[in-house]
Amino acid sequence: MERYFATVAPGLEAIAAEELTQLGAKSVQASFSGVAFAGDRALLYRANLWGRTLFRVLMPLTEFSCTSAKELYQEVRSLPWERYLTPEDTLAVDCTGKNRALNHSHFSALQVKNAIVDQQRQQFGARSNVDLDDPDLRLNLHIHRDRATLSLDSSGSSLHRRGYRAAVGTAPLKETLAAAILKLARYSPELPFLDPLCGSGTLALEAALQAANIAPGLFRERFGFECWPDFDAELWQSLKDEAQSARRDTCPAYIGGSDVDDEVLEQARQNAAAAGVQDLIEFRGQDIREIEAPSDRGLLICNPPYGERLGDVQELRSFYRLLGDIFKQRFKGWTAYVFTGNRELAKEVGLRPARRIPLSSGGLDCRLLEFELY
Repeated sequence: MERYFATVAPGLEAIAAEELTQLGAKSVQASFSGVAFAGDRALLYRANLWGRTLFRVLMPLTEFSCTSAKELYQEVRSLPWERYLTPEDTLAVDCTGKNRALNHSHFSALQVKNAIVDQQRQQFGARSNVDLDDPDLRLNLHIHRDRATLSLDSSGSSLHRRGYRAAVGTAPLKETLAAAILKLARYSPELPFLDPLCGSGTLALEAALQAANIAPGLFRERFGFECWPDFDAELWQSLKDEAQSARRDTCPAYIGGSDVDDEVLEQARQNAAAAGVQDLIEFRGQDIREIEAPSDRGLLICNPPYGERLGDVQELRSFYRLLGDIFKQRFKGWTAYVFTGNRELAKEVGLRPARRIPLSSGGLDCRLLEFELY
């Protein structure tokens, strides 16, 4: 059993903890922006393959006192780096957190890199090059008060980059946040789903991936752990084969998305095709004023513009009022959710929320509002 740490967006810790428990993780413990857990190598691979709400899965190497740049450098240089990379391998270091002595993440990451390559030069007369985009080994340094944790990053790049979404609209939701919103909204594949403001289709796509039981990691070309010296290719292939055989070709209920912008809808269709779910989602070019409920019950989730990046706030007031009217008049029997970063606009919906769930998107303080439409 190894100890691992999954990083997540603020507010999604409990959902991620539940997800990891379902995947077989032990000693699961949520903390701010992450979840600590234990498991074997198969679990590490599975968390990367199936994790819908996780950003990165880290494997801590060491924790140490870190009160100066010199102490950081010496601690990192004392580690046996030949176990993890050769001078031919590329390297990248990410840093999160800070303290009084180390308050610039780029400088702290540089100390880690320097310690490793200086050791390599002394041992081999050669050193690893830095590749920030696609390194053979990605490390994560986290500084909290006077302690630092240095970890191997098993994911490589953030897991929200599923690999299926080539086309994105303006101000898109991260896939991890969309998956979490579906979880918070208690989405079930047996329940009809509609996003009447679907943009490039992220919510509908994540609903289809869940309904068809498709592992989001199947679309990625590479994970960080595939370059580790102890990578078990046979185990990894068996887990991917298992995931492929678990896919379902049909959905038990309707999944739909509509938008007034034909160009952005075409992006949604391209993304659905790349994810292999184009036959599971109905995308429609439709103004919100023309929308009708496709069944007598279901789940409606939308992410309307909230004046931060798109649209003018004054103009949006009437749009939010229109949303509330459409919910009341045409979606009786449904549960509607509005994800917004503007609380004043949210009041214009004119309905009392059954739940207000605080979330974060792109650094903005947001709310997921639930409306029960009896």
